[in-house]
Amino acid sequence: MGTFAERLHAKLTAGARLCVGIDPHPSVLADWGLADTPDNLAFFGRGLVEAAVAGGAAAVKPQSALFERHGSGGIGALEEVLAAARRAGALTILDVKRGDIGSTMAGYAQAYLSDGSPLAADAVTLSPYLGFGSLRPALEAAAASGRGAFVLAFTSNPEGAQVQRAVTAGGPQVGETIVQAVSQANAGAWPMGGLGVVIGATIGSLPPLAAQLIPRLGGPILAPGLGVQGGRAADLGRLFGPARRLVLAAEARAIAGAGPDLGRVAAAVRQATANLAFLGI
Repeated sequence: MGTFAERLHAKLTAGARLCVGIDPHPSVLADWGLADTPDNLAFFGRGLVEAAVAGGAAAVKPQSALFERHGSGGIGALEEVLAAARRAGALTILDVKRGDIGSTMAGYAQAYLSDGSPLAADAVTLSPYLGFGSLRPALEAAAASGRGAFVLAFTSNPEGAQVQRAVTAGGPQVGETIVQAVSQANAGAWPMGGLGVVIGATIGSLPPLAAQLIPRLGGPILAPGLGVQGGRAADLGRLFGPARRLVLAAEARAIAGAGPDLGRVAAAVRQATANLAFLGI
């Protein structure tokens, strides 16, 4: 099967650059004619996995919080969606944005990045804002099991700038130090490392140091915000320049909005993938 990094690199090289978000908002479920129940969360998620695979997407990204809000039933639905993705051979990125210290971070790592866990995914999203070093248990678990992680660097929500754009005592912005740490962690990895960054498609521009570092990141860039959030495929080429080959673009509601007919959802996946083809040039 290969590691997460190897499998994702193969997909990016083959032109599969779309990550389909699985975000079971109550309003989206209603648009599919579904009540907001754990069983329907699982049904919705399995359907998006099927359409994503049929449409040639590189990965699927369940949003954990939208399952967790249903308690144990929602967690069970999430486990079911992850299992369906594994059976279908789809890469999974679990959007959990976890970040903590010590044994707590180790607990998250065991839940999401360890073989045999029903919640294990191929990669997860992590928040480094208790210090990049606090992520060590998760990064070590990912490396040991051949999985990956995406660390929040510059997110598209306006509130993120308060922390991510803050200037450190040494001069760089906080988000730039995250990009730098990820680049250093990937040093020497081939064909690329399994540690990536999250940079929103709608942030406008990268600060100077980050723009210099991104081409040497050595790992993937998860770029959410396409579609309903206002991001466009063309924004990615302008934002990432020569690093565009590393980009995995995430789109959720615009894809799900083609449903509930799974043939139409798969067609939307194919069209979104075609729109991103220029990133591989």
